Amino acid sequence: MPLPHRRKFWTVLILLAGMAASMFVAGQWAWQHSLHEESDSVQRQLALYGQTLGQRIDRYRTLPEVLALDAQLYEALSRPQSPAEVDGLNRKLERANGASQSSTLTLINREGLAVAASNWRTATSNVGVDYSFRPYVQQALALGSGSFYGIGVTTGEPGYFLSQAIRNAQGEPLGLVVIKIALQELEREWLQTEDIVLASDAHGVVFLASQDAWRYRLLEPLSDAERRELATTRQYSDQPLRPLDYRVDEHMDNGGRLVRLQTADLPGAPGRLLWQTQPLPGTPWQLHLVHETHSSVADSRWAAAAGGGGWLALALLVLFVRQRQRLAALRQRSRQELETVLQQHAQELRTAQDGIVQAAQQAAQQTDTGLSRSLEHLPQGVVIIDADLNLVAWNSRYVQLFRYPADLMQVGRPIADLLRHNARRGLLGAGPVEDSIERRLSHLRSGLPHLHESAKGDGTVLEIRGNPLPEGGFVTSYADITSYKNAARELRSLADALEQRVADRTRDLDAARREAEQANRYKTRFVAAAVHDLLQPLNAARMFTSLLRGHLHDEAGRHAADSIDGALAAQDAILNSLLDISRMESGQLEVRIHDVALGPLLQVLAHNFGVLAESQGLQLACVPTRQVVRTDENLLRRIVQNFVSNAIRYSRRGRIVVGCRRVGDSHLRIEVHDQGPGIPEALQREIFEEFRRLDEGRADDRGAGLGLAIVERLGRLLGHPIGLRSQLGRGSVFWVLVPLGDAAAVPQTPAPATTQQPPEDAPLHGSSAWVIEDDGPTCTATRALLERWGCQVPLAGGAAEALDQALPGQAPELVLLDVNLGAGHHGPDVYAALCQRWGQSPAVILVTAERDATLRRQAAERGWGFLAKPVRAPALRALMSQTLLRLRER
Repeated sequence: MPLPHRRKFWTVLILLAGMAASMFVAGQWAWQHSLHEESDSVQRQLALYGQTLGQRIDRYRTLPEVLALDAQLYEALSRPQSPAEVDGLNRKLERANGASQSSTLTLINREGLAVAASNWRTATSNVGVDYSFRPYVQQALALGSGSFYGIGVTTGEPGYFLSQAIRNAQGEPLGLVVIKIALQELEREWLQTEDIVLASDAHGVVFLASQDAWRYRLLEPLSDAERRELATTRQYSDQPLRPLDYRVDEHMDNGGRLVRLQTADLPGAPGRLLWQTQPLPGTPWQLHLVHETHSSVADSRWAAAAGGGGWLALALLVLFVRQRQRLAALRQRSRQELETVLQQHAQELRTAQDGIVQAAQQAAQQTDTGLSRSLEHLPQGVVIIDADLNLVAWNSRYVQLFRYPADLMQVGRPIADLLRHNARRGLLGAGPVEDSIERRLSHLRSGLPHLHESAKGDGTVLEIRGNPLPEGGFVTSYADITSYKNAARELRSLADALEQRVADRTRDLDAARREAEQANRYKTRFVAAAVHDLLQPLNAARMFTSLLRGHLHDEAGRHAADSIDGALAAQDAILNSLLDISRMESGQLEVRIHDVALGPLLQVLAHNFGVLAESQGLQLACVPTRQVVRTDENLLRRIVQNFVSNAIRYSRRGRIVVGCRRVGDSHLRIEVHDQGPGIPEALQREIFEEFRRLDEGRADDRGAGLGLAIVERLGRLLGHPIGLRSQLGRGSVFWVLVPLGDAAAVPQTPAPATTQQPPEDAPLHGSSAWVIEDDGPTCTATRALLERWGCQVPLAGGAAEALDQALPGQAPELVLLDVNLGAGHHGPDVYAALCQRWGQSPAVILVTAERDATLRRQAAERGWGFLAKPVRAPALRALMSQTLLRLRER
C-alpha cells in the first residue's frame, strides 16, 4: 500500500476507534450519573407522595376522637334507643360525615353491631351489620383506638378505617365510633404522573395503585398464618391476590433498585425500571414508586453521541488546525515565491528597460526585416516605433504574443495598421474601432509613459509598459503575468472560504444560544404556573385548618391542628421560594434601590425571630446601629432573615448575634454569627445551590435547601456580595456587603399614636361578603370561616354563579375576589360587570395565587386589599376588619 494511503487508513482507524471508546465511556458515565439523579428525584417525589398520603389520613384522625366525646353518642350506647332517637343518630352522623367529606361514619356497640351510620339512607347501609370480626373493632375495644385498611363488608368499597372507643365513667368500653376514609381520590391523583405509585400493607399486599393491574398484587409470598388472618378479617374480600414476579438487577446506594418485570399480564415498559420504597410513618405500610428509566437511557445515548461527536469534533479540529498550518505554510511559501517572482520580474523589467533603450539605439541601424537580435534575449515582447508612429524594430516574443502574420511585420509600417488588425480580432474592446485606434495613437504622440494590465480572450494577462525614447519615438514591452494573477486569485479564494466558514460557525453558535435562552424561558414559565396551581389546594387546606381549631377543645386535637398548620406553612415557604427563584430568573422581580435606615430593619427581625429562637433554647441578639445603607429594603430583609432562620435551624445551643462592621469608607458588612456545628470547607460553596442542605439540621425543621440559594441570587440581583466564614465545631458567620447610604435622605417617620382598637371580630358581626373563587374546597372553607366570625356569606362560588345572582341594589359590603377564575374570566373584569348590575361598588379584597407586583400595585391604586395565597386566617380577619372599618367611617 502506498505511504499516503497507509496514512489515510490509520487516520480513519484512529478516528473510529477513538469515537467508539468515547461513546462507550460517555454513555456509561451519563447512565450512572443520570440514574443516580433520577433515583434521588424519585426518592424526593416518593417522600412527597408519602407526605400527601399521611396528611390525607391525619386530616381525619382526630374526628373519631372528637365524636367519642359526644354526649348523644355516649347516651346511645348506654341505653336502648327508640326509633326516633336512632333516626336522630343517623342524621347526626350524616351531617358530620358531610362536613368532613369522609366516606362513612358508623357507631358500633360493644358486641360489634352497628347501631347508626351516616349511610343509613342507602341500600348498602351499615346499620345492623355485625363487625365484631374486624380488627379495628377489636383494637378499639381492647386498646382504645384502632386502624385497618380493607374492603367494606356491605358496600364492597375499599377504605381506611379509624376507630375510637367510647367509655363510661369507669373506663369500660361501651362501643366505638369508626370513620372510613376513601382513598380512591388519591389514586386518581396518582394517575397524573407517568410513574407507577403503589402502597402495600404489612403482608406485602398492594392495596393502592395508580394502575388497576398492579392492585392486589403480592410483593412477597404469603405464609399460611397470613392467609388465615386475611380470610378471618375478610380484609380483601374475594379479591384474588396474585404474585408480582420481578427480578432485581442492581441495588443502589440510596435504597433504590433496578428491576425487570417478569409478570406477563402487567403493563410495564420493557427493560429495567427504577423502584424506590419507603415506610409511611404511623402505619405498617410501605410506599413504592416504579419509574421508567427512559430518560437515563436517552441521556446515555445522547451522551454517547455527544462523546463520539466531541471526539470526532476534536479530531476534525486537530486535522483542521494541521490543515490550516499546512495552508499557512503553503501561503507563506507561495507569498515568498510570489515576492521572489515579483522581485525577479521587477529586476527583469529594469534590466529590460535599460536594454530596450540601448537596443532602440541599435535598432535604427538594423536591416529592413525589423527583427532585432539585441531584443531576442528579453522575456517580454518588445516593439519600437519612431516619432512618426511607424515600426522600427521588434522581437519574436512580441509577434508570438499577438500572433501577427509575417506580411504585416515590416519596417516603416504604421503602428495604426497593427492596431486595426487587433481591433478586427476584438482585442481593443467594445466601441467604435476608429475611436479606439485614435485614442491609442494620441497617447503615443503625447510621449507620456504608461503602465497597465490587459486580459486577452484566452485568459492570458499582459502587463504593458510604455516609455518614450530620447530622440522621439516610443518603446513598449508586453510581459505575461498570468501565473502571478492566478496565484493571487487562489489566495483570495482561500481567504474568502475561510471567512465563510467563520461566519457559518458564528451563525450556528448564535442559533444555539437563542435555543438555550428560549428553553430557559419555557422552564421559568412552567415553574411559575406549577407553583400557582399548587398554591390553590394549599390555600384551601389552610382555611380548613383554621376552621378545625374552632371545633377542637382538647390539647391533643389543638396540637394536631398546629402540626398540620406548621406542615402547610413549611410547604407554603417552599412554594414561595420556588416562585421567587422563578421570578428572579425571568427578570420579573422588581428592585427599588433607596437609602434605608438599618436599625429599624434589624429590630423587626429580632422581634419576629426572637420567640422562635427562645422556643429552640437559643438567644437572639441584634446589635443596635444607626447606619444607613443603599439597597432594596424588602430584598435585604429577605437576605438577613434567611441567614437568621438558617442559624436557628442548625444551632442547638448558645447565642445568635446579628451585627454590622464598617468596611472602608463606603461599605457596611451585615453579619449573622451562630454557634452551630460549622460547615466543612468543601461544602461552603455547595450550600448556596438549590436543594443543598446539611444533615445537621433539626429533624422537625430541615427545610428544602432553597433559603441560601435565594440569598445568593438576591445578592447578585442587588450587587451585594455574599459570603461566609466557618469552623467545624465552632459555628459560622454569614455576611452580606452593602454600600453605605445618605442619612439625610431617609425620611423621619413619627411614632404612631396609640388608639383604642375595637374588638377583633366586632366589624365582621352582621356584615355581608361574597366569596368569588373558582376552587370548590376554598369556597367551602372560606364560607365556613367567615360564618364562624359572624359574617353573612350569601354567595361562595365562581364567576358565572356570581353574575347570575347579582341583582340591582343588593350588593354585599365586601367582595373576596380571586383573579384567575377559569373559563377565561378575569377577577377585576368580573367585578366591573357585577358593579354595573348592582349599581353599587362594594369594597374588594383580592385573594390570589398570582404574585405579580404590577397586580399588587394596581390593587393599591384602586384602594383594594390584597392577600397572596395561601391565606392565613388571622391575616384575612385583620384585613377584612380594617376594610370594613374604613368603609363605615366614610
